[in-house]
Amino acid sequence: MASIHLQNVSVSFPVLSADSRSLKRKIIGAGVGGRIGWDEDNHVLINALNNISIDIEHGERVGLVGHNGAGKTTLLRVMAGIYEPQQGEVVVKGRVAPLFDVGMGMDPEISGHDNIMLRGLYLGMSKAEIESRTDDIVAFTELGPFMEMPIRTYSAGMQARLAFAISTSIQPEILLLDEGIGAGDAEFLEKSRDHLDAFAKRARILVLASHSEALIRQLCTKAILLERGSVVCGGEIDDVYERYHRTA
Repeated sequence: MASIHLQNVSVSFPVLSADSRSLKRKIIGAGVGGRIGWDEDNHVLINALNNISIDIEHGERVGLVGHNGAGKTTLLRVMAGIYEPQQGEVVVKGRVAPLFDVGMGMDPEISGHDNIMLRGLYLGMSKAEIESRTDDIVAFTELGPFMEMPIRTYSAGMQARLAFAISTSIQPEILLLDEGIGAGDAEFLEKSRDHLDAFAKRARILVLASHSEALIRQLCTKAILLERGSVVCGGEIDDVYERYHRTA
C-alpha cells in the first residue's frame, strides 16, 4: 500500500552570492520564510525544512498550510525525490505524480496534439496509455481546431487548459499537488475544480500545498501547519486552521 514516511528531515540551501551582514539586516525579525543560518565558511544558508517527521498512510488526504516561505513546496519536492535532505530519512512507497508546474515538459513549437504525447511521456505514461486518453483530454480542453496549432499561438489560459487536462489524466498512487496548478478563465476553473476533485479521489494518497482554505477543505481530510520550515501542528482541519488564524 502507498505510504510516505519522513523522519527528522532537514533541507538547507546555500546562498553563495549573498552578503551575510546585509542579508541579516534585511531578514532579521521576519515572520515568514525559512530560518537563516551560516555554514563554517560564513556562507548564508536558508534552512528550508527543520527536523520534519511526518507519516502519511494509504487513503489519507493531507493539506499543507502556512504562509509564503513556510516550507510547503520544499516539503512536496522532498516527497517527490526532487530535493535530497541533508539529514533525515525519506521513505515513499507507491507511484508518485508530482504536479508542481503543469506546463513542464511541453514544447511551444509543436501542436497541442503532439504536446499531449510529449507531456504524457514526461509524466511516466506509456504511449498506449496516452493514446487511449487523448480524446478525453481534447474534449475537456474545449480547444477544438487549436489542437492542431503550435501552442506558442495559444493564450496563457489556453496553455493552462491543455496542461491541466494532460496532467490530470494520469492514474497516480501518490498525488503531490501545489496550488500553482492553473486552469485559465473562471468558467473553466469551476469545471476544473470538479475534475480535480475526481482526480484527487483516484489517488491512494493526496498531499496538497495551498493558501486556499476552501480548496483544502474540499480535497483533504487532515492538515499540517508549517511555519519557517517546522511543523507547528497537525490533525483535524478545523484545529489546524484555528491555530493558523491565531498566528496569521
